[in-house]
Amino acid sequence: MEDKNVVNYTSTASRPAAFAALMRDVYAWMALALSLTGLMAMFVVQQPQLVQLIFANRFVFYGLLLAEVGLVMYLSACLMEMSFAKAGILFVLYSILNGATLSCVFFVYTTESIAVTFFVTAGMFGALALLGTFIKRDLSSFGRFLYMALIGLIIASVVNLFFASSTLYWITTYAGVFIFIGLTVYDTKKIRELLYLYGEERNEESMKMALIGSLQLYLDFINLFLYLLRIFGRRR
Repeated sequence: MEDKNVVNYTSTASRPAAFAALMRDVYAWMALALSLTGLMAMFVVQQPQLVQLIFANRFVFYGLLLAEVGLVMYLSACLMEMSFAKAGILFVLYSILNGATLSCVFFVYTTESIAVTFFVTAGMFGALALLGTFIKRDLSSFGRFLYMALIGLIIASVVNLFFASSTLYWITTYAGVFIFIGLTVYDTKKIRELLYLYGEERNEESMKMALIGSLQLYLDFINLFLYLLRIFGRRR
């Protein structure tokens, strides 16, 4: 039996113009953030001084990681309370910091395999976003399960930093792929429902909601890419 609370998106003619504009905002901000992350990563690897500063100094590297975690937590918790301009600047700053730390993948994997994995991820993400767009079922319980699984994945990954088990490494790798596949579908559907219900016009509040959505999808994409890179990446 179909859930009456689930919004039907199959009729594009019935969507408000504001909703369509807000969804374009979601993917435009996500594309901008991904571009900045990639450009920053490539810039860092071409600058020996920056490489030395970031990766030869543990305090700098872990300081950047802590700044990233703190910034994304602050954005996730407080974005609706700040101005849209401030939120946008912080999102851009986060994507640039993320690019600086993720530049390390260029020292581990070949450039060709990174490029191939990126396009594989982009293709998968597009298909999953389409699935999240048109699926009609209520995914609330599925989403709760995925977030609990994500917490377990983080704990297992931290534990494996100390045990360095190859078995646990591959278990977390494949679990990470499936978790972020599910989260991409769930987050896409959730974002569309929220913007459809509350984004009656394109104002500062609704644009901030769209920005939160782009941050969620950006994180889904980056994490899916990193776990797929473990599988498809060719080490140097």
